[in-house]
Amino acid sequence: MSAQAISAQGQDANLLNNPILSEVRNHVGYLTLNRPAGINALTLPMVREMRARLAEWAEDSDVLVVVLRGAGNKGFCAGGDVRALCESYERHDNLHQTFFAEEYQLDLALHQFRKPVVALMDGFTLGGGMGLAQAAELRVVTERSWLGMPETAIGFFPDVGASYFLSRLPGAIGLYLGITGARIQAADALYCGLADWFVEHDRLAQFEERLDRTEWSAMPLKDVQNVLAKLGVQVLPEPPLDRLRPAIDHFFNQPEVPSIIEQLRQVNVADSRDWALRTAEEMALRSPLAMVVTREMLVFGRQLSLESCFHMELHLASQWFERGDLLEGVRALLIDKDKRPRWKPAPGPRQLQELFEGL
Repeated sequence: MSAQAISAQGQDANLLNNPILSEVRNHVGYLTLNRPAGINALTLPMVREMRARLAEWAEDSDVLVVVLRGAGNKGFCAGGDVRALCESYERHDNLHQTFFAEEYQLDLALHQFRKPVVALMDGFTLGGGMGLAQAAELRVVTERSWLGMPETAIGFFPDVGASYFLSRLPGAIGLYLGITGARIQAADALYCGLADWFVEHDRLAQFEERLDRTEWSAMPLKDVQNVLAKLGVQVLPEPPLDRLRPAIDHFFNQPEVPSIIEQLRQVNVADSRDWALRTAEEMALRSPLAMVVTREMLVFGRQLSLESCFHMELHLASQWFERGDLLEGVRALLIDKDKRPRWKPAPGPRQLQELFEGL
């Protein structure tokens, strides 16, 4: 629902300047990310406000369910405000360190929240937005949804719990999505397990209207599922990832990123040739360092608990401004916009070991 629609329901217009809007209606707590001009990119005040509200609602017996949504027409959340984090590092303050630590704490709190959480992934849901949404018990996509972890394109690695939720996708799909930063839509999200329900964008208002009229039972999760079952479906036909799955599993289970690119460039099979060449071209633009670390992180993450995955990601993030490619990626793609990043070379075994040392 847009911020304008929320205002029309009687919210104080002054609240529209707040980056997080919250309200409780009929035992449902709504948290709305409210930076529509920036596709609701997360800032530290937003993270802190969401964490405080969730802590309050966890103890409030009047709140049975939480719904996460984004204001505006572009998306739920396009990630974290990485430009501000890079500026923080260059100012020699600690905002960038604090942000990652508290963002991961928020994501973990959502994973562990004792009441049902619904994430409405309408529009762009990327990076930090995926961290919020994948922690929800019920993840809803629409025909407007674009999901992805695009971090390697800016010289970073998929974080916010991605080492847990991507590493547990079928076959090598998580490796493919994490290393390449590929975006997927609703059918693929349902197919690979990154979404639970498809509801048409125009029916999201009905979803909230039905929640407003719900007579809650002792099982609020089942009550919400019943509402979703009347409005949506859990499977969509012909997900592209299903057709590509054999190729994805073959190429992205290779032990070395350069060999993945090399083999993709050699594909001659008509069914997957265009996809393979396009994927190889996109990978050639990504940070070699970030791709290699991403692969290592996702393989390692398969054997770790959720808490240990967040610990590993924070361990890497704490080193990344000095040893990674994020500053250069943000410069080339977001500040100077010359799209010519000067990436660091792929790490050797010793450098890779040093990055993960101490876990």
